[in-house]
Amino acid sequence: MATKKSKIPAIDIGIKTSDREKIARGLSALLADSYTLYLMTHNFHWNVTGPQFNSLHQMFMTQYTEQWNALDLIAERIRALGHPAPGTYKEFVKLATIKEVEGVPKAEDMVSLLVAAQEATARTARKLFPIVDAANDQPTADLLTQRLEVHEKTAWMLRSVLAD
Repeated sequence: MATKKSKIPAIDIGIKTSDREKIARGLSALLADSYTLYLMTHNFHWNVTGPQFNSLHQMFMTQYTEQWNALDLIAERIRALGHPAPGTYKEFVKLATIKEVEGVPKAEDMVSLLVAAQEATARTARKLFPIVDAANDQPTADLLTQRLEVHEKTAWMLRSVLAD
């Protein structure tokens, strides 16, 4: 008795295959930056010291928790577009625009590094908008808008910590 293989239907959501591929590549870069930002923020949460310890420790925890939840949303959108989401450090290092921080910076340097990383992640998200708009991909546009709002607001809040 021969078994019948089930055939998975092709994705037909109104976005061309080539556009879905471009969007998935852009989202993969966003996922890589987001994961690197998450890891940096969590590292700084663990290792911050100094007079602002309590406030920065709490702020970093709020930020890395939000970032952690966003990772799943980005990865799931990549999957909904029919592509595998990157999920290894090797892939993230290759795709990310944010470089890992070595050692344990001083608290003020941590904040400056996080401002730069938040803004880099925002730039990565913003760069994808023209492709998403041209493809008429509203769910991805919505995700990007939400991520931009978070990264820009977080960069502003972090920058405010550095103000005199």
